[in-house]
Amino acid sequence: MARGGRGRHLGLALGLLLALLLAPPALWAKPTVRKERVVRPDSDLGERPAEDNQSFQYDHEAFLGKEDSKTFDQLTSEESKERLGKIVDRIDSDGDGFVTTEELKTWIKRVQKRYIYDNVAKVWKDYDRDKDDKISWEEYKQATYGYYLGNPTEFQDTSDHHTFKKMLPRDERRFKAADLDSDQTATREEFTAFLHPEEFEHMKEIVVLETLEDIDKNGDGFVDQDEYIADMFSHEESGPEPDWVLSEREQFNEFRDLNKDGKLDKDEIRHWILPQDYDHAQAEARHLVYESDKNKVFLSVLELFLEGRQFT
Repeated sequence: MARGGRGRHLGLALGLLLALLLAPPALWAKPTVRKERVVRPDSDLGERPAEDNQSFQYDHEAFLGKEDSKTFDQLTSEESKERLGKIVDRIDSDGDGFVTTEELKTWIKRVQKRYIYDNVAKVWKDYDRDKDDKISWEEYKQATYGYYLGNPTEFQDTSDHHTFKKMLPRDERRFKAADLDSDQTATREEFTAFLHPEEFEHMKEIVVLETLEDIDKNGDGFVDQDEYIADMFSHEESGPEPDWVLSEREQFNEFRDLNKDGKLDKDEIRHWILPQDYDHAQAEARHLVYESDKNKVFLSVLELFLEGRQFT
């Protein structure tokens, strides 16, 4: 494709983002929310809105980061244009006046990584109680479960009792997996792996195991089709299932259940939620280009604040 044509596409993508930043939150609502388990950075096991305007908010956060996206919500139209224009200059890493698809992908990865490490920095002091720049398992346990452990009778007949009873050993197992030197304390990097296991290769098995435990309601060590669907969709009303649910049942049979035994084992769950050929940043960059192609009306918005910049 000619350089100018590709430039129009990425320009439109950023125009779409500006329109998103200025859009009212009401545009993001949808009655039926679908949960997706494919792991992406900056996510809780990859929950992402699909097929609706909530995906605009996802693009918003992927491009700006969660904290900066909240800041944009407070800016005027002119302030948003100015701020986004500065961001575009930073994306153009080689300063040649062009923003390439690769530069956009690199920027998205940078935003994702910044969010993760900023998140750890924010909560670090809440757990590092002795200020030794490490977090022991005991420190984390007391900060998170201390009241429950000290007052168990208060929770005996509540749903919280079941939650705490389940999550405490699960957190300990994850902490041990992140603690590479097995000294029962976590460095900042180890604690980052504990809080964001999807970002670390040695934590992938924990992600798979926790996913299995979340979805496997009958405790047989597998995920059958009904459990797979129930994790995404709560059929609270009578009537037929939405089309996307029927499509997911087909996905389960055709693509998730690799050995065709009617259920997913750990290997099949890993293949599903941690696909080896999936690059989140690349997919998001392509998604922005695709969305911009569907929303050419935003080109006029883009031209208001990106005069003189070229996109490839």
